[in-house]
Amino acid sequence: MSGGPLIVQSDKTLLLEVDHPDAKACRMAIAPFAELERSPEHVHTYRLTPLGLWNARAAGHDAESVVDSLIKFSRYPVPHALLVDVAETMDRYGRLQLVNDPGHGLVLRGLDKIVLVEVAKSKKLAGMLGAKIDDETIAVHPSERGRLKQALLKLGWPAEDLAGYVDGEAHPIDLAEDGWTLRSYQQEAVDGFWAGGSGVVVLPCGAGKTLVGAAAMATAKATTLILVTNTVAGRQWKRELIARTSLTEDEIGEYSGERKEIRAVTIATYQVLTSRRGGTYPHLDLFGARDWGLVIYDEVHLLPAPIFRFTADLQARRRLGLTATLVREDGREGDVFSLIGPKRYDAPWKDIEAQGWIAPAECVEVRVTLTDAERMAYAVTEAEERYRVAATARTKLPVVKALVDKHPDEPVLVIGGFLDQLHQLGEYLDAPIVEGSTTNKERERLFDAFRAGELRTLVLSKVGNFSIDLPEAAVAIQVSGTFGSRQEEAQRLGRVLRPKADGRQAHFYTVVSRDTIDTEYAAHRQRFLAEQGYAYTIVDADDILGPALPQID
Repeated sequence: MSGGPLIVQSDKTLLLEVDHPDAKACRMAIAPFAELERSPEHVHTYRLTPLGLWNARAAGHDAESVVDSLIKFSRYPVPHALLVDVAETMDRYGRLQLVNDPGHGLVLRGLDKIVLVEVAKSKKLAGMLGAKIDDETIAVHPSERGRLKQALLKLGWPAEDLAGYVDGEAHPIDLAEDGWTLRSYQQEAVDGFWAGGSGVVVLPCGAGKTLVGAAAMATAKATTLILVTNTVAGRQWKRELIARTSLTEDEIGEYSGERKEIRAVTIATYQVLTSRRGGTYPHLDLFGARDWGLVIYDEVHLLPAPIFRFTADLQARRRLGLTATLVREDGREGDVFSLIGPKRYDAPWKDIEAQGWIAPAECVEVRVTLTDAERMAYAVTEAEERYRVAATARTKLPVVKALVDKHPDEPVLVIGGFLDQLHQLGEYLDAPIVEGSTTNKERERLFDAFRAGELRTLVLSKVGNFSIDLPEAAVAIQVSGTFGSRQEEAQRLGRVLRPKADGRQAHFYTVVSRDTIDTEYAAHRQRFLAEQGYAYTIVDADDILGPALPQID
């Protein structure tokens, strides 16, 4: 027995003892290949998955280094079957390669001829492969490069894409030299992306993903298409690019519901690109409108399915995905891997916090006891409506107000998922509401007032889940959400993690109705926070309000 910090189990779970003196070194060693599932106070749980091991292979880690790390840090002998499985799983990556052959163009090359025969017979590859050139090589239709990678991943034989990238239309882009430099982890993220040519960078909200994108653009020095979640996020990108690079306003176009500008750098919303007319997607032509040298996908975990289909045709372009979490509620992480690229850089939230780049956060769940009338309404409600009834209980209103009053000198966001509840809160708190129907002009006016400190409390609908530039938000109060979405929890916590000028702590509250499905969904959403090392404290609403609960009519 080595006495190491890691317990490696035959079901592919890894248990890491946080307080062990070698815990940090172990975490750094296993992070490239193991997926963190839970990280409460004392023991963190990781899991070995094929996708995680293939991500590691794509980043240059071999099976020998993975096995060595497991043996080095394990407290007990590592199950032999697990070591064999790790080696064989990682060995599946790269047995097939996509390359450009001088005489035949794009081809699928088999370093293992038998694997090539096996996949060539699969009906799932029908129409993607051309003629057999020799025993090791099959022609590939260039337009099928992306779909082929998707299909091979699902067959368990992920191809290594060595076919290279076109440089695209050159365009001068430099980082501005005005007293700022990339942080070390941002530079590492850019270097990791560029070494692979395409892939995903995972950084917490507030850690400067936009600057990573800007630095990648300055490296590419080419026309760039940037895809964002909404118009407000797009204008935030535009402001940052003008401030941080040599780009001028005239060089950056907005392609949204309001404007259709195509310029050397074009920022487009997922929403307009996925809008349908007569069963077709007329705006997807934007992908071919210029000879793009780089395509950036902001919040890549939210990438809509139609964009996946079109991204399959963009495999000759360099592609950078930016996100705070690779969790997708639709389970399509494999499509991100095959179509955008493997994970090239991932910085744990707590590490960035320890360096002072994001604010430390206190996470608190406040449990509210419903009135008898509310409990009866919940009890007799049909199952599919129960979450809405529990999440929007009016008993939450005075609790939210007490939390707002608890932070009199700090900017507060109140975030929810049901519009009738948000309008109640807006009236109760005498605070403006930003929802989907709020015009972009009005949103920006309210956000500017919030940033300037003229407005202290803002009520947000789901538009608050995305890249909205609210750098000084110090408190977030979540009253309802999208069922058990961990993805949403990541976005909402991120709203308050941007570093505070005075170093003060961020506060993230979730107000939950006791003895209802609201608590179950809250627990599921909080899994993301546990994965990142944040612990929730649970308090009773009485601790916030005092024993006399105000009555709500």
